[in-house]
Amino acid sequence: MLIGLQIRDVVLIETLDLSIGPGLTALTGETGAGKSIILDALGLATGARGDAGLVRRGSAQAVAAAVFAPAPDHPVWGLLEEKGLAYARDEDLVLRRTLSADGRSRAFVNDQATGVGVLKELGEALLEVHGQHETVGLLDARTHRPLLDAYGALGGEGGAVASAWAAWREARERVDALKGDVARAAAETEELTFRLSELDRLDPREGEEAGLAEERAVLGAAEKALADIDQARETFDGLGPKTASAIRALERARERAMTAGAAADGAAVTRLAAAAEALDRVLVEAGEAEAAIDLAAAAFDFEPDRLEKAEERLFDLRGLARKLGVQVDDLPGLRVAFAERLRAIESSEATLKAAEAAAGAARKAYLDAAAALTAARREAGERLAATVMDELAPLKLEKARFRVAVEPLAEERAGPAGLDRVAFEISTNPGAPFGDLGAIASGGELARFALALKAALAGRGGGPQPLMIFDEVDQGVGGAVADAVGLRLKRLAGAAQVLVVTHSPQVAARAEAHWRIAKAGDGERLRTAVEVLSPADREEEIARMLAGAQITDAARAAARALMDA
Repeated sequence: MLIGLQIRDVVLIETLDLSIGPGLTALTGETGAGKSIILDALGLATGARGDAGLVRRGSAQAVAAAVFAPAPDHPVWGLLEEKGLAYARDEDLVLRRTLSADGRSRAFVNDQATGVGVLKELGEALLEVHGQHETVGLLDARTHRPLLDAYGALGGEGGAVASAWAAWREARERVDALKGDVARAAAETEELTFRLSELDRLDPREGEEAGLAEERAVLGAAEKALADIDQARETFDGLGPKTASAIRALERARERAMTAGAAADGAAVTRLAAAAEALDRVLVEAGEAEAAIDLAAAAFDFEPDRLEKAEERLFDLRGLARKLGVQVDDLPGLRVAFAERLRAIESSEATLKAAEAAAGAARKAYLDAAAALTAARREAGERLAATVMDELAPLKLEKARFRVAVEPLAEERAGPAGLDRVAFEISTNPGAPFGDLGAIASGGELARFALALKAALAGRGGGPQPLMIFDEVDQGVGGAVADAVGLRLKRLAGAAQVLVVTHSPQVAARAEAHWRIAKAGDGERLRTAVEVLSPADREEEIARMLAGAQITDAARAAARALMDA
């Protein structure tokens, strides 16, 4: 709801602060008094096109601020969130615009600088304008489908379509992904098969690298130890024969010494015998040492090429790991992954066929739900058309015909809202073809037609009603037709806030609040003033609208009768 309008230096208005209440508010006054300036200022604050001509002569800039108190569930809060603007749902929403005399414009939301486009989006969510020169909001073709769905209470059918659409879209995305997998499968299969064959050939085992490295170290040390043992064995190979020869030589020397008899020293024989015995012990121990060496060599018994094989396998494992960009310990897991991927690729055709079948089922479910929604929309459209037709005759539009066109869309234009193009269409004269609502040539007729639509949709709008502004909706009509206009505006104002610029006393008499717009000042300094009328002043103003310049008692009595009706 609009609760306030602040205007500074807009055309003929120098300073104006208006408080606005609920229900129907009428703006009246002589032609040229400046009623449209109020609407121009409101339009400026809500993102309408700003022209430097709106700036009051002699002023540097014009300022217009509209203060709204939207309901907590109003969609405007979502727009503020989307635009990144700070807000509090329990506080007023202030849209403000400044317009310099040179045409430059600035926009603010709750004193936060923003773009004029943002003000326009917010304004479209907060108010509708139906007037002589434009009709925005209700007659925008983009709103027709949601308006029809709200009128027909088609939330259930619409929800089913949206859910079916989401399921179908997800199924199609899965098919597309699987098709991409199948397209890449041939090249990937060749690469995976080659890599897997390398892994199968090597047959890597978990923890094998550490085991091989340790084995290589042990085998390397053992090989060096065997070389040293062989050198020791070579040394002992010549020791046995030499020791035996020495023993025989000592035995011969001892025998000669004994033959010499007394001429020889007995001590020499004894010593030669001891030396021979010692050498004999050496020969025995050398044999034992040689046997020990053989036993030691046996302890290092392994295949001659075992070290070479270990080093070759370690080299192969590390080379393949480098090629695949992993660690050696990752090779067993990579082998399993490659095998699983190959199996998945081999089964991808079957998976794709299953996914395509699921997508086909999801498509059918969507099309069935969309068809049910289409049927419900057509039925609701017929009811809405009949209701609007009932509203047209009292508004002097009895020659017009109205229909709700529900036309099928191509499947490629499917979406969560179904497969329908919904359009409100009118034929202005008998025999004339139906066309869009812009085909109504007369601005007054267009505004009255918007009023008929609004009256038909009243209470079925599917959410918070915006502020509705009707600018001279009663143009060219009077009497019973004007009274019908006032009655419908009054009815609309029961569930929404309505402002009407009117020259009709029948319309003004239906209002809860009444503003009189008038010019004041001399010829050089004119200004527009707005007076909020009391009940007595309202009677006088409505009498003026009935009688003209000369207000009579009969006019006053007629005004009271209209106000009491």
